[in-house]
Amino acid sequence: MKKLKNKVFIIVFLIPTLFLISILIVFNYQAYKKEKDAITETLVKTASIYESKENIIKKMYEYKENEMIYLDKIVYTIILEKDNNMSYIISHTDSNINTDTIISYANEILKKEKNLNDNIKINTGNLYFSDYSYSIKNENYIIIIYNLSTKNRLISLLQITLIIAAMVEIVIILVSIKLTNWVTAPVFSTFNKQKQFVEDAAHELKTPLAVIMANAENLEMDSKNDKWIYNIKSESERMNKLIVKLLDLAKLENKKEEVYNEINLSKTVEMSILTFESLIFEKNIDFEYNIQENINFQCNADDIKELISILIDNAIEHSFEKDGKILVELYKEKNNIILEVKNKGNPISKDDEKRIFERFYRKDEARNRTDNHYGLGLAIAKTIVTNYKGNITAFSNNDYTTFKVVFKR
Repeated sequence: MKKLKNKVFIIVFLIPTLFLISILIVFNYQAYKKEKDAITETLVKTASIYESKENIIKKMYEYKENEMIYLDKIVYTIILEKDNNMSYIISHTDSNINTDTIISYANEILKKEKNLNDNIKINTGNLYFSDYSYSIKNENYIIIIYNLSTKNRLISLLQITLIIAAMVEIVIILVSIKLTNWVTAPVFSTFNKQKQFVEDAAHELKTPLAVIMANAENLEMDSKNDKWIYNIKSESERMNKLIVKLLDLAKLENKKEEVYNEINLSKTVEMSILTFESLIFEKNIDFEYNIQENINFQCNADDIKELISILIDNAIEHSFEKDGKILVELYKEKNNIILEVKNKGNPISKDDEKRIFERFYRKDEARNRTDNHYGLGLAIAKTIVTNYKGNITAFSNNDYTTFKVVFKR
């Protein structure tokens, strides 16, 4: 159910967030494009003054006489002589910029534009980072626009929109949480009622089942219908095991968060697997274990014992009758604790790898029914691992099936 809630939250959160990001990008792009178009227009307009080499100085003085200067931009023209030597600097604006700064920009431009032909080249640069834009014509001129005010204006606009977006994003998160709780509330209510029903039904079934089993035992003493009495007892025992499993699963799923004590996980796992040694030996299965010492973990020891019991019991049941082998490993890997139970046996298909932890899922219905397996063991194992915010997976490779449990330390 937590996964469902997380998915709903992600969907509810992403839709307005993507819309907000789109608005942010479009708004800043339009502002950037407006500034870039204005700079390009200024460069083209200034370059139009100098149609030919002969008119440069003449046009310059005409503009001086008419006081044709730019009020909103800092624009300079540098006259170029033969071999692109700088001969004259014209200011088209009232500014206090050091002339040496403009000359250094011009030198940078000339280094970049060494192989320039007679065509006019315009370069606005990246307005968020570049200090200047320019237009250049070989052995004629360089027009430089100082972009500091434009750059500061665009960066300020970007910062303001990001701050506003962050504030809106906080609102989106709060609204998304509220909407998620509202949308998932009926589902959670139904799921909790279902779990409560299973638990209540299991409790209610225990009493009549106990009576049936007791009466069957009494009838067995003096009845000639031993066959039928045996069937009643056998099915009653099967039902009793199923009820116990359902109660265990319901208890784990309804388990509230509790404060766990730190235990020596290495010793707990080792003691748990040793109880299976005799059973594994009887089935002629090779058994090995490799437990890294002194691994501590905050948990309930009974949960770990139940987990080990389920995984090893599953490994025994699915090992080859001949040449079978079981390997249990516990070790630390970075910030994780890894528990692996491997058995040499028939592999799990890719489809079963995803479904094997589902309740009541059984690959071989006939065999599992005969062996009193109901497809609840691995579901219980997954619930135990999930309660500790861990992860459990199953996969097969080279005749070995591995159940891997990862706990975060």
